[in-house]
Amino acid sequence: MPSIQWQKSTYSGDSINCVHIAAQPNGAVLLHESDTPSTILTTSPEPLGHLIRALKARAGHPDTSPT
Repeated sequence: MPSIQWQKSTYSGDSINCVHIAAQPNGAVLLHESDTPSTILTTSPEPLGHLIRALKARAGHPDTSPT
């Protein structure tokens, strides 16, 4: 089984507590926080995109257009 290639969120900056994301060959998207790495959430690109756009809209981020 190949190892998971985690990528740190660009929004985490230099923080030690950050969100990591990993794309899987089957299309799944994995998420975990650095302070609880054994807890992994699994989703797919579409619902994750909806969540990100909703969070950006709530924060007043200018890029809330659908992708």
